[in-house]
Amino acid sequence: MLGLIAAVLIILWLLGFFAFHVTTGFIHLVLIVGLILLVFHLLRGRNATA
Repeated sequence: MLGLIAAVLIILWLLGFFAFHVTTGFIHLVLIVGLILLVFHLLRGRNATA
């Protein structure tokens, strides 16, 4: 689930980065959140109960 959210945030960041240069502060914040979620997902691994 976190991996999916991270992927969506990174895709939105890429779309926003190339399309809208006005909201660069928000876009970089979304990138940071996406990368943090991706790192948590990779470090946590798969749950046995999932």
